[in-house]
Amino acid sequence: MSPSVSRSDQPKVGFVSLGCPKALVDSERILTQLRVEGYDLVQSYDDADVVVVNTCGFIDSAVAESLDAIGEAMAENGKVIVTGCLGKRSEVIREAYPDVLSISGPQDYASVMDAVHVALPPKHDPFVDLVPDYGLKLTPKHYAYLKISEGCNHRCSFCIIPSMRGDLVSRPVDDVLREAEKLVRGGVRELLVVSQDTSAYGVDMKYAEREWHGKSYATRMKALCEGLSELGAWTRLHYVYPYPHVDDVIPLMAEGKILPYLDIPFQHASPRVLKLMKRPGAVDKTLERIQRWKAICPELTIRSTFIVGFPGETEAEFEELLDFLEEAQLDRVGAFAYSPVEGAAANALPDPVPDDVRQERLARFMDLQAAISEAKLAAKVGTVQECIVDAIDGELAIARSKADAPEIDGLVQIQDGFEAGLKPGDFVSVQIMGSDEHDLYGEVVYND
Repeated sequence: MSPSVSRSDQPKVGFVSLGCPKALVDSERILTQLRVEGYDLVQSYDDADVVVVNTCGFIDSAVAESLDAIGEAMAENGKVIVTGCLGKRSEVIREAYPDVLSISGPQDYASVMDAVHVALPPKHDPFVDLVPDYGLKLTPKHYAYLKISEGCNHRCSFCIIPSMRGDLVSRPVDDVLREAEKLVRGGVRELLVVSQDTSAYGVDMKYAEREWHGKSYATRMKALCEGLSELGAWTRLHYVYPYPHVDDVIPLMAEGKILPYLDIPFQHASPRVLKLMKRPGAVDKTLERIQRWKAICPELTIRSTFIVGFPGETEAEFEELLDFLEEAQLDRVGAFAYSPVEGAAANALPDPVPDDVRQERLARFMDLQAAISEAKLAAKVGTVQECIVDAIDGELAIARSKADAPEIDGLVQIQDGFEAGLKPGDFVSVQIMGSDEHDLYGEVVYND
């Protein structure tokens, strides 16, 4: 094992290094990071809380030596993290030792450290460390945004994000799940999954599989949702592009694994305008899918955004949008009058819509949606809604239901929230007594 550097009160790691000089350098880097993070390095299996084995897999004898080393560590200690060249052949390791904690390939220092963190969290002293283990957050303690990727592969004509942030770059699924786990450990009760295109998550990585808590997950939206569902927090999906595989997450919502909520920007309903926007244009199929989703998950809330007055939009095409809104009966809707953005391809399109017409169409659109929203919320009067408390305001508790994302959707005002002793982050069941076009009003049924 590696040289011993030990203090009695610190988490202790044993380390076995095999293979060539390049593997030795890998071991040195991992050992350096372990020490930086306060782990003690010990020379015996008995003294170690966890053992890391850096393997070689170049020739058969090296494979055999590596498997023997893993076997010895499993027999003498039982908590083993495997890395190095043989990690590229994880099936060989799993067949011989299915209970190893984690397997990663060569030079994958981050995965080794993440596995150590899961098996043996570093000691965190709130009186000494300035940053909590889950990082600094600008949101309230009980909810957090979980960014799963950067960039976007689409080239919507009204958007310049790809020119600023580049093409899609997904975070490996195990990295995301570990961050989510830290957030939940730190008190987060609602995870808001965000990206430029949540549906495309993992396509750039060819949906590579990674391990988390001994289980393999694809770097893909559905698998990510399945992993997040294990954490016991609300999971809410934002910025979902209407790909066909969005259908795959609806059953997870119906089963209560993630919130029955989709933030899915449709942008318009005229096939010609959508084509100008470089967006999907099969509106009839979109309506069919919405109906199918709600048949599978009746509690599903759909939030969407739209652009009115896009260059070339005719009055008839705007009426198509209103007809779509009436038929789709979306729960939450935001809309914007088109405004040129420097660098956007749409600026060069002919027949711009005059500003006064854009604003008039926006007002008509929002009036229709306000009536739809008011009717849908009125239908919830008399029901019991599970809510999360955001704040206490006098006698009221300001909360949100499963249908409401923070900052952009409505609220549930709990009339007896203070009396019930509620505090931010509490989950509570609320009897809905009244509504308006944006919010619900109710009283506590019981407090979890």
